Amino acid sequence: MKWVMMALGAALAVATPGLARAEMACADLMGVKLDHAEVTAASLETSGVVALCKVSVTSRPTSTSDIRIEVWIPAGGAWNGKFVQIGNGGFAGSIASGRLKATAAGGYAAAGTDNGHQAAGTSASWALGYPEKLVDFGWRSLKETADIAKTLIKAQKGGGPQTSYFFGCSDGGREALMMAQRFPADFDGIVAGAPANYMSRLFGIGAANQQALARPGGYLGAPQLQLLQKAALAQCGGEAFIRDPGACKFDPSRLQCKVGQTTDCLTAAQVNSARTIYEGRRHPQTGRIAFPGFSPGAEAAGGSWQAWTTGPSADRIGQAASYQFTSNALKYFAYGDPAFNFLTMDVGAQFDQAQAKMAPIIDSASPNLKAFKARGGKLIQFHGWNDPAIPAKSSILYYEDVGRTMGDTSGFYRMYLVPGMLHCAGGAGPNTVDWLAMVDRWVVGKDAPGPVTATSVANGSQLLCPYPAVARSDGSGGWACSSRRKG
Repeated sequence: MKWVMMALGAALAVATPGLARAEMACADLMGVKLDHAEVTAASLETSGVVALCKVSVTSRPTSTSDIRIEVWIPAGGAWNGKFVQIGNGGFAGSIASGRLKATAAGGYAAAGTDNGHQAAGTSASWALGYPEKLVDFGWRSLKETADIAKTLIKAQKGGGPQTSYFFGCSDGGREALMMAQRFPADFDGIVAGAPANYMSRLFGIGAANQQALARPGGYLGAPQLQLLQKAALAQCGGEAFIRDPGACKFDPSRLQCKVGQTTDCLTAAQVNSARTIYEGRRHPQTGRIAFPGFSPGAEAAGGSWQAWTTGPSADRIGQAASYQFTSNALKYFAYGDPAFNFLTMDVGAQFDQAQAKMAPIIDSASPNLKAFKARGGKLIQFHGWNDPAIPAKSSILYYEDVGRTMGDTSGFYRMYLVPGMLHCAGGAGPNTVDWLAMVDRWVVGKDAPGPVTATSVANGSQLLCPYPAVARSDGSGGWACSSRRKG
């Protein structure tokens, strides 16, 4: 043990070329002064032979704020001179310490936050009566984390990071785009996976879907999900996943029971439920689709519709993640009423009012990324086509909105839609890509990303093309990127 501690001490004295300077001892970071924040713990941990300085911080920018932050800094020459802020998920409430430690063990200084509350899961009751906590969750905790992490890195290393990145998926993707929009000077590269950047609108499709499923005969159980998935796969390619969901025009009405048929078919109410989930929220007052729905092809897959939308059974539909997120958000973000029942609300004008209240705080929907582009920032966005939590089409919506606002975005923005991928990971389609390394190469090496190969242990690999191109067979057993067909 004595030898190990001597080795750790030596590691603290080692410096990477270009970073040669004496380091402050990890424990001495306890004395660093921070605005409206304090370091509550600072200690060395190990990961293999790498020494890591773990720093815990509590920040209180308002009288009701309680933002917990962790910063992990590789010792001495183990640091690559770069910083990564890791996004959270869901409604946050905890810090992904394991992921931060693993990232730091890979050479990056890393930081994350609980977004200002300590109630993990789908509960949003922490926001009741505390509007500043909602602001902390929406965006302020992210800025606090970035500023505090860079201050601590500079204090220990004698200089700040050479490059800074933000990486997040789901709510972390929302956070990633929030930083690009609100604080464009803070990060050189950003990876936004399956972003919940239209978070307030997601509660609208959650309400519409649950209302459809709650109608008499409208529930979709496991047999109906299997029937939908089988039919969608057969119609749109016949493979284990749909290669080009954007070209798949699957209509669930083709499965509606004919007169006298009672098996292997859907009732009219079930067809309506499926169509609602596929189409998205249709505004009752205008008849127009207000927000897109989900793509076909993985309805019955593990971790898909049952986990997010239908629950394990009709009597346990309240266990579905979308049900819980929607109910909690409308109760505590929008109405401040624990008794509010979203199953009886008008998903038209009434929801529009609720959305208008939530959106300025929690949405990161602005298509104006001009400041981020001007300072040389690079943005990579990715989304699984079969994401059951956040529709892949919402990423298309944002990408195209940015294009309409800014013109050609290829110099700083790439988006990849991953066929067969579920929420952030998983699914029948190969989806393992080192997105952080990709954005790092773009920022540091000026290596703009093009087609990339996604891999998996069980399902081989597939070619991913920057949107709007899609992968198609090249006729010789391989794949190549080509323009998307119209119509």
